[in-house]
Amino acid sequence: MAVKRTEFSQALKAIVTERGLDVEVIIETIRQAYIAAYKRDARERGEETEGFEYGAEIDSVNGEAKIYAWPEGGPDKKKDVTPPGFGRIAAQTAKQVIHQKIREAEKDIVMEEYSGRVGGLISGIVLRFDGSNVRVDIGRSEALMPASERIPTERLSSGQRLSFLLKEMEDGIAGKNIILSRADNAFVKQIFAREVPEIGSGAVEIRKIAREPGVRTKIAVYSAQPGVDPVGSCVGQKGVRVQAVTNELGGERVDIIPWSEDSKEFISATLAPVEVLDIVLKGGDDERVAIVTVPEDQLSLAIGKDGQNVRLASSLTGYRIEVEGAQQGSVQPSGEEEQVASLESGTEVAKPELDPDE
Repeated sequence: MAVKRTEFSQALKAIVTERGLDVEVIIETIRQAYIAAYKRDARERGEETEGFEYGAEIDSVNGEAKIYAWPEGGPDKKKDVTPPGFGRIAAQTAKQVIHQKIREAEKDIVMEEYSGRVGGLISGIVLRFDGSNVRVDIGRSEALMPASERIPTERLSSGQRLSFLLKEMEDGIAGKNIILSRADNAFVKQIFAREVPEIGSGAVEIRKIAREPGVRTKIAVYSAQPGVDPVGSCVGQKGVRVQAVTNELGGERVDIIPWSEDSKEFISATLAPVEVLDIVLKGGDDERVAIVTVPEDQLSLAIGKDGQNVRLASSLTGYRIEVEGAQQGSVQPSGEEEQVASLESGTEVAKPELDPDE
């Protein structure tokens, strides 16, 4: 008897009833493993295995196996080639296959569970670094945060617990990989939803996000419910809610802006607290341009460090924004320029980035 009845049959019963796997699939997998084990053992004995086909018969009650071989194309010449002592090899092989199938079944269940959480937040502990990629323990599995999904300014250390966006399930060589992100715009959205009950309930909606991870984010918020202040809801009493978001983002500055269908009003709000003296809108659907005039002494504030403020405002509004001082003319950029900063002329030009959600 290759495998004790109680051990083999109980193992099969457990994997079928507890893991929900098909017994025929398990038996076929064991059959192929038996053939592979026989061929490996035969080659070690110096026997020729090329030019033959093989089959295995397995007793599903006790796991006893017989190996058959025949010349390729000659099944009528099939003969029993089961070697003496093959029962021990068969028993060990059966155990390995069953344990492997149990591990695969458990992994499939875990992956299915996490697949249902894509787009949401998940807590994890930094395990180790694979170059600039990060391996994260998320409880029942291990996940990967690629370098492209990290906040560039953030320094991580092993053992550190953080929140992540479960961005996607990616097919890999060894199965599905769980991909995490802290740089994605959706991460900011989910953090706000966690900290602001009005967002979770739908009373406040985040209409759009423009972000430079680790540095600054602008979000446009809106509420259709009377009496609900969308900006105030996100800021919280004494700024406690937005501060919690900022802390989670590692100190990243967050500007909360009221959404408006009025383009001029919305553009003006994205540049606050700068005083906007005038806005002239030009262009069509292919390229929308907003020429914004501000007081000369507020020009650098409107532009922001390295043009960041006007660049994010441009991305949020969908307009290429030119900011100029009240007493100086604007500089008209060429179509190829994405960003032009000319402090001598008092003008900043930013070209809006494409929103991946649009």
